[in-house]
Amino acid sequence: MELIVEGRGVFLGKHQGRLRVTQEQKKVTEVPLIHLKRVIIVDSSVSISSDVIRTCSEEGIPIHFVSRRGAAIASLYSAGLTGTVLTRRAQLLAYETPLGVSVAKAFVRGKLENQANLLRYMAKYRKETNTALYDELTLVAIEMRDYLHELDELRADKIEDIREQILSVEGRAAQHYWRVIGQIIPAELAWPGRETHGATDLFNSALNYGYGILYFQIEHTLTLAGLDPYAGFLHADRSGKPSLVFDFIEEFRQTVVDRTIIGLVNKRVPLEQNEEHLLTEETRRKISDKVRERLESSELYEKKRQALRFILQSQARHLALSLRGEREGYEPFVSGW
Repeated sequence: MELIVEGRGVFLGKHQGRLRVTQEQKKVTEVPLIHLKRVIIVDSSVSISSDVIRTCSEEGIPIHFVSRRGAAIASLYSAGLTGTVLTRRAQLLAYETPLGVSVAKAFVRGKLENQANLLRYMAKYRKETNTALYDELTLVAIEMRDYLHELDELRADKIEDIREQILSVEGRAAQHYWRVIGQIIPAELAWPGRETHGATDLFNSALNYGYGILYFQIEHTLTLAGLDPYAGFLHADRSGKPSLVFDFIEEFRQTVVDRTIIGLVNKRVPLEQNEEHLLTEETRRKISDKVRERLESSELYEKKRQALRFILQSQARHLALSLRGEREGYEPFVSGW
């Protein structure tokens, strides 16, 4: 399980074999360490004991710090998790080779195919009730094939020679995808279109927070696979930028987060913002719970049903093996519909 800690004056400490959350010296909750996978601390008003940090490091439990908008601030891991030299050396060397191009294209191919499949999933439930929307969703899903073909035709020996062309394909496909998503969600949301940093509307804020929850899952998964989260291929290098997390998350956004948030707003689940246009604490918890539920749901993978959380871990291992030359090519995860 995950422990999410937030609230002014909240303290996270250790009591025997448990982590204990208190507020104004009153116990809020306790979680046995044996059942804990990760700790997520929201915003900057939470205090944490050094005993918790040491124990979590010894037990391999990561501690993530996230803003109220879902943006990653920091993560604490056991130092031993970053000592995977062979995999990281191969990862860095691949950047200068055609393998790096192949991996970057695979991430985008997975994203485009999952965007198309999510649209097909949404379309099949509207075939009888809204024929016009069904036709529009189906058409955009089919048009994704053109972008996939354009992506497949791109050739280069180094990712730096072709990155902008790949991102162009990705960006144009995303414009079509989000345009038709705007026709699926309730009109009263007054959605202005896709916005990332600084979004103030409810739908974008919910998406961004959901991506933040997924981000930490991805970062931890890549680290466990021996990969460097900061050495990506598709996303350019920048100091402090976890480029590989941003690469790897692309093939999972639609299946894990987009489908979840669209489902919440279409079912009219109450989601609220405060006067600062930030999601309320209750809304953040709802989104976090639903994203985690989705990660535990199953998809067809390698000819059998597997939990999405397991699929993330397996795909990260496949990526590591491919970069080390122990597996032929990296194939992205593509969900069913």
